[in-house]
Order: sequence, then C-alpha cells, then structure tokens
Amino acid sequence: MRKYILICIAALFYYSGLVGVARWWTRRSGRFLIILNYHRATGGDLRRHLLYLRKYYHILHVEEAIDDLYKLRQHELHVRDRRTPLVLTFDDGYRDNHTHAYPLARELQVPITIYLVPGYVDSGKSFWWLDSQRMLRNAPVREVHFEESVYKLDQPDQRAALSRLIDTHICHATSVAEREAFLLSMREALALPSSFSDEEDVFTLPLTWQQIQEMQESGWVSFGAHTMNHPVLAYLSDSVELQREIAECQMLLTQRLGHLVRTFAYPIGQAQHIGDAVRKAVQRGGYDYALTTMYGFNSPDSDHYLLKRIEVDVDQHWLVMAAESAGLWGFFSRLRWVPFIRKHFSNAP
Repeated sequence: MRKYILICIAALFYYSGLVGVARWWTRRSGRFLIILNYHRATGGDLRRHLLYLRKYYHILHVEEAIDDLYKLRQHELHVRDRRTPLVLTFDDGYRDNHTHAYPLARELQVPITIYLVPGYVDSGKSFWWLDSQRMLRNAPVREVHFEESVYKLDQPDQRAALSRLIDTHICHATSVAEREAFLLSMREALALPSSFSDEEDVFTLPLTWQQIQEMQESGWVSFGAHTMNHPVLAYLSDSVELQREIAECQMLLTQRLGHLVRTFAYPIGQAQHIGDAVRKAVQRGGYDYALTTMYGFNSPDSDHYLLKRIEVDVDQHWLVMAAESAGLWGFFSRLRWVPFIRKHFSNAP
C-alpha cells in the first residue's frame, strides 16, 4: 500500500507539471549539480530510469561534473547543453552493476560511476550487511542465545529482531577485526561452519577485477573509492586503521585502474557516520572530493568533502525517481506544506 500511495503522489507531481517546474527552477536558480546514489542494478526497471534521466539531465562522470562545478566552466557547459548536470553513482560494487547497469550504460550512452570496496573484490565474499539474514536463513538450530535473551528462529518477529541486533553490532564495530570476530562468533552460535556459504544470488556478490577492467575500458564506467573493507568510519577507534582504510583504498585502486582515483564515498554516509576526524582523514588521503548520502543538490559553495547525494533505488517507479531527482521531496519537506510525504513515503534521508 505504501508503495502505491507513493507512486500516486509522484504521478500527481509529474502530470501536474510540478516536476517540470522544479527542473526549470533548478536550471534558472544558479549552478547546481545533482548526484544520484544507487546500489543494486537488478530488482527494478533501471532502463526506464536511465531513459528519463538521459532526456532531462546532462549526465556526466563524477570527476568531470564536479570539476565543472568548481572550476567555473559551467558557462561553457551550458553552451553545449542547457540541462542540469547530473551524476549516476552506484555504491559498493555489486556484480549486477556489471551484468545489468553496464550494458545499459553502453547501449544508452549514459556514463555511470561505481564506488568500490577492494577488500571484497579481492575476497569475493558477500558484503557484511547481507550476512545476518543469510546466516539466519541457513541456521540448522531452532533457537539461539544472544545477549542474555533467547530468540526462536521459527518465529518471524524474533528472527527479524535478532537480525536487527546482529546488524547493529556489525555496524558499530570499532575495527574490521572486531567485526569479523563477531561474525565468526555468530556463525558458531548458529551452528554454521566458519566458511559458511549458501545458494546466494550471484548478483549480490562483489565485482571481479576482470569485470572492473572491462567496464573501465568501455569509457562508460568510472570508479571511485569506498574504503578497503567498508567499516563505518566514525566508529573506528584506531586513527591508524581509519587512515589505512581510506589511503590504501586509493593506492590499490590507482594501481589496478592505472590512474589516480580522485573521489571517495563515505560508507553509509550520513553526518553521524562521518564527523570532522573522518573528513580530515579523507582529505589527507589525497582525494579531491568526497560524497556523502546527505540529501540535497550541490553548488560551487558546497564543501569539497561533504558533497550531497539523493538516494534512489532501482525498484522505485520511474515517477518516484523523477520526483526525487527534481528535489521535490526535500522542497515540500522544507516548506512543511505536506510533511506527511517525507515522513511516511519518501526514501530521502
């Protein structure tokens, strides 16, 4: 029901002309850059998204777009194309970015940027935020003791509660070693082998270096850094590990890709996951720009290391994505004309 109500609201915005007015207002109001943040490429209609965006926005690789924003080349850009510049980013580097997003990028001639986690590319293991549900789905035990409570895995509400608790522990780990040790302890508690794997969706696995190289050679896919192992940087207790996660990621990607990687995307990326120490560590790491998941458009006055993005998802209807990219959810939320829209129906952070 929630999904259909959201589509109805987005359709009202679109067919009433509000989305078009919002796009026009953005063009007329000054120099802005819109950065959209996807993750997966399957599970929806990415083709319809890209067709819409290609029609109404000037889509660029992230470095070119940000350079244009800050280096006062916007006038030259508008001589070529009067549409608002927009960047398409995909965080984490899921394998379906290669099997689904990449063919569409080539076919429709739409540049995309993927933010990679080299530690997962090297290991080929599934990402940590997928582990709790995978473990619980495959656990041979009927109940598990966790934090002085007993959770019955055949009861959906208790299983979901335990999954949330596991995710919270992993997310707040103060080191990658602590995170991996906790995951190992949970596998033991659930009677799973330490090297456990299941019949998982291959598209949820990380990209391979061969796939990354193929996409880069096409010219339609560029890459940025997303830490070595995807910890939540603000929670790391060791400043040396913090700097290593950031700097080694750039070094390894630069070696693998054959050119300097200049942009960084913060894992999770809200203000509480960054902080001043993390921002400074990224700057020391040699990056020119860093992207958050904080909602909004970017202007020449935006902080180079706190660039905003609009979170969208491939499973959203294209009308919802159109309203998101035009900034309408944020616009109405700020005006408080219809506060229930953002509270109950928007995916914007």
